[in-house]
Amino acid sequence: QVQLVESGGGLVQPGGSLRLSCAASGFDFSDYCMAWFRQAPGKEREGVAVIGSDAVIIYADSVKGRFTILRDNAKNTLYLQMNSLKPEDTAMYYCAGRWRGACSRFPWAESWTYDYWGQGTQVSVSS
Repeated sequence: QVQLVESGGGLVQPGGSLRLSCAASGFDFSDYCMAWFRQAPGKEREGVAVIGSDAVIIYADSVKGRFTILRDNAKNTLYLQMNSLKPEDTAMYYCAGRWRGACSRFPWAESWTYDYWGQGTQVSVSS
């Protein structure tokens, strides 16, 4: 049974930091591109960052220089280190995975191309 379980969300003041984790099970984690998406109320889901099975990384322009995506294949875990958080980063954050064969065929931020999704963890940035 495939599972992606996010954790680490919460309420933080502007300028603060959070570290999200996504524990994966039920599939060969190392063979999958893993990404973080987010969705704010009333907005479409958007890609935040992706890390390929070859460790190639892409970030959305809105988070470059502030967020870092990491993966630990030995622990089957994906991370998102978020620094210098802004109110506009407030959203539900989801981790997602797609098989490496799809990673080079489709744009990384196309959510429909991902096979597996977690349930999400809420990040709220407010003073």
